[in-house]
Amino acid sequence: MLKIRSFVQGKDEKRWTTVWNKVCPKFEEVRALTVDDVIRFEKSPSFDVKGLFLAELEDEPVGLVYAQVDRFREEKKGFIQLLGVVPEHRRKGIGRKLAQRAIESFRERGMERVEVAASKKDAIKLFESMGFKQVRVYSLMKRALESLPQNFGENQEVVPRKLHSGDKADIELLTFLENDTFSEHYNFRPTSVKEIEHMLYENPSFREQDWLFVDLGDETVGYVGTGIDKKYNKEKNTRAGWIIDIGVMKAHRRKGIGTKLMIEGMKLLKAKGMTEAMLGVDDQNPTKAIKLYEKIGFKTIRKDIAYQKTIQ
Repeated sequence: MLKIRSFVQGKDEKRWTTVWNKVCPKFEEVRALTVDDVIRFEKSPSFDVKGLFLAELEDEPVGLVYAQVDRFREEKKGFIQLLGVVPEHRRKGIGRKLAQRAIESFRERGMERVEVAASKKDAIKLFESMGFKQVRVYSLMKRALESLPQNFGENQEVVPRKLHSGDKADIELLTFLENDTFSEHYNFRPTSVKEIEHMLYENPSFREQDWLFVDLGDETVGYVGTGIDKKYNKEKNTRAGWIIDIGVMKAHRRKGIGTKLMIEGMKLLKAKGMTEAMLGVDDQNPTKAIKLYEKIGFKTIRKDIAYQKTIQ
């Protein structure tokens, strides 16, 4: 008999990784998890242990769902961040029951809406059949680093400088810039210094990171962060790095600063032996970032559709 139960922190990390590693390798940008990865994930300030559920058949873990309530978000909206069923137990209604349990959890905790992203046909069919409606589209993009753009309209006046690891002023500056440059974006809510610190020092995916600010005169006007996951590259037999994040102050957009930051970010990755750069972007981003990425050679390799449903 199928049982869906709450995740027990300190006990179920191994079971979670077992299911994840059967479910998620189908995604190009995802690698196998370790128990240590899950423990680092649990240290995130926005981690929501109440939203983790495991599906079991006769004590065998066969599925999982992460129904996150973000305690820093004022809006009464929950997010299904993960939902998966191991291949040999699919098409038995387990995914639907996990989704229903996630929605039930959101209702119990006072959420009024739920959002989820899906790219695979089965997941799209499931959520649409449950009354979810499309609200957004995201792109996963990739670019070879063999040759990088030059004289491509990049701003020549800004001066790059590295974020110094452990420097409190630099971390506070990155937090300020993150919040200022993303304040008009979909699903924005302010990021805390502690969240930035977790991203920099406890991120289970990107143990190797580089961050740059760019200054225009005495003012810092933008930033870019890159990351490399050595475990991912070993598992996938590749040399890929990520543009983790990029932002330009609103008053300084359309001046080639974003182009400069992207080129500098790719240079950082190439200098560390990477042959590909990857990134994710909201297609409806108000800065039209996807057009910049396309202009400098990034190609879309997958579309993810964000769905939303009212539950109250």
